[in-house]
Amino acid sequence: MAGAVRRSVEIGLNAAIVAVEDQQPLILVVSAGGRSDGPEGLPFGPFDPVVHRTLEMGLRAWVEEQTALKLGYVEQLYTFGDRGRHALPGDRGPHLVSVGYLALTRPDPAASEALARAGARWRRWYEFFPWEDWRGGRPALLDKALLPALRRWARTRPVDEPLPKAPSRRERVRLAFGSNGEGWDEERVLDRYELLYEAGLVDEAVRDGRAAAPGDTLPPHVRGAPMRFDHRRILATAISRLRAKLKYRPVVFELMAPEFTLTDLQLTVEAISGRHVHKQNFRRLVEAATLVEPTGGATRPRRGRPAALFRFRREVVKERPAPGLRVGSRS
Repeated sequence: MAGAVRRSVEIGLNAAIVAVEDQQPLILVVSAGGRSDGPEGLPFGPFDPVVHRTLEMGLRAWVEEQTALKLGYVEQLYTFGDRGRHALPGDRGPHLVSVGYLALTRPDPAASEALARAGARWRRWYEFFPWEDWRGGRPALLDKALLPALRRWARTRPVDEPLPKAPSRRERVRLAFGSNGEGWDEERVLDRYELLYEAGLVDEAVRDGRAAAPGDTLPPHVRGAPMRFDHRRILATAISRLRAKLKYRPVVFELMAPEFTLTDLQLTVEAISGRHVHKQNFRRLVEAATLVEPTGGATRPRRGRPAALFRFRREVVKERPAPGLRVGSRS
């Protein structure tokens, strides 16, 4: 079109780097431009087509440069291109398309100094999504604050009428949050965050100009810690993907030490899925899946009985196409 202004596009690489320690799922976050007063975000950097032969090689290179972490398991999540979810007010710079990745690793004490120099640290991911942790039962904040606020929003009339066959706001709340007797589906992390964003119940919606007040006066411990740009959306995508993938791929072992007890394995699965798993049912599930094998060793606790040590049986990947731990998806 004659006279049209052409906008440039840049490609950014975002890494949702996950680890589990002390029964808590962790996400690696970095401070905003080295400052401690702004919201934290995921490690990210630009893709340089001259230096990086592929997107993944670019991701691995700058993550190692910034944090001294050598990533193991990495998979591409999604491409995020909505300008309104990344641009700052009045921003007229290049349009940034973010390619999100999920990476799984183990915390390395030797890398702690490099992380600190980079302004990076591990944080529990439930600090960003407090409504997702059901290991101790249904979170009280759902019924006391979050769902009432969502229902108030659902009763209001949207500015744009939905398509005739589109689900109503009330229906979307019911499906995403399992209200009105519906089961809680732990894989719908992204659906829940997107609904809260649309309802103006998270800080990012206010920052992006989508809502007038921060979180309908919801306290910070209910709406969760904000992240810079659209990084909490990328993290929600990563959690959804990982929770689903536990059931059909042995990715949980990327988070485990080479040798572990069955209790260690159960607690790691519970940390990621956000739900309690019955001990005997879990052990029957592991046994039926033939995912592990005994090492012949045992722990040496100061108190209590020793526990047998196991390792991941890698041959299982060749034996069948979808080896995973199929814990239930609703509760």
